[in-house]
Amino acid sequence: MSQLDDLYRRVIMDHYKNPRNRGTFDEGEAVSINLNNPTCGDKIQLQMQVEDGRVKAAKFVGEGCSISLSSASMMTDAVKGKTLEEALEMAENFSGLMKGESVEFEYEDIESLSGVNKFPARIKCATLAWNALRKGIEQSKTQ
Repeated sequence: MSQLDDLYRRVIMDHYKNPRNRGTFDEGEAVSINLNNPTCGDKIQLQMQVEDGRVKAAKFVGEGCSISLSSASMMTDAVKGKTLEEALEMAENFSGLMKGESVEFEYEDIESLSGVNKFPARIKCATLAWNALRKGIEQSKTQ
C-alpha cells in the first residue's frame, strides 16, 4: 500500500468515526431528503438549511458503510456557505471523480474517496449523499 493510499484510508476512517455535521435540525427548519441504496442497505437523511440561494448549513443521519457515511460527512462540510449552483457543481465534480476523472476540490478530504472508482460496487455508497444533495437543491428551489 502506498503512503497516499494509507493517508486516504485514515481520512476516510476519521470521517467515519468522527462524522462532521451528524444530527438533525428541528422540524420545519430545513429541506429534508431520505435516500437509500437497496443493493447494500446504506440509508441517509440529509437536511439542508437554504437561505438566499446558499446552503447555510447541512446535517445528516444514517446508517451504512464507512464509504457512505464518510462521504456524507465530507459533503456536508464542503457545501456549507456555497451557493446552490456551486453545490451542484461540486456534485457534478464528485460524479467525475467516481468515473476516474482528475478533479480537485477546495475541501481536499473529498479527494480521499478517489480510489472508490476501482470498486464499482462501492460507487453507489460514495454517491448516496451527493445524490441526496442534488434532490435537496431541486426541492429547495420549489419552496
